[in-house]
Amino acid sequence: MKYYQGRFGADKIAQMIPYMKQVGNEHGIQFSYGGHIGNTFDSHRLIWYARSVGGSSLQDKMVEALFQAYFENEQSLGEMHILRECATKSGMASDDVDVVLKENSAIGAQEVKREMRQFRSKWNCHGVPMFIIDGKHTLNGAQPPNAIIPILEEVISENDE
Repeated sequence: MKYYQGRFGADKIAQMIPYMKQVGNEHGIQFSYGGHIGNTFDSHRLIWYARSVGGSSLQDKMVEALFQAYFENEQSLGEMHILRECATKSGMASDDVDVVLKENSAIGAQEVKREMRQFRSKWNCHGVPMFIIDGKHTLNGAQPPNAIIPILEEVISENDE
């Protein structure tokens, strides 16, 4: 919790956490914010690799497993055994998991770093979630529907012209 308070401020967190828990409960997600925040770079490499071997479907399952581990089970995404469990749970072949997570493996590292540079440069992205709508509208952080709807309406209106 100290990390979030340092990043967003105690007042913002006091509003954000209850809201996120409420929205999560409505969608079957039991948010819990007591876990350790570790280095997530290897989780991003796994996400990238999942797409390269299994397409968007495997990538989505990988992200879902990682989110559940971190946001619901308070597990650190900086721990290799947690990443291995998430990858296996998502359906990634154990041989693929071993290749990506073996010591000193660089698989996906350059690609993830390139994506980070591109999003930071083009969109001023410094965190997640970040929504990019129609390639020109950005929203940072978790957003309520009333923040997204006007942008979607504008995009629809522009595309109807």
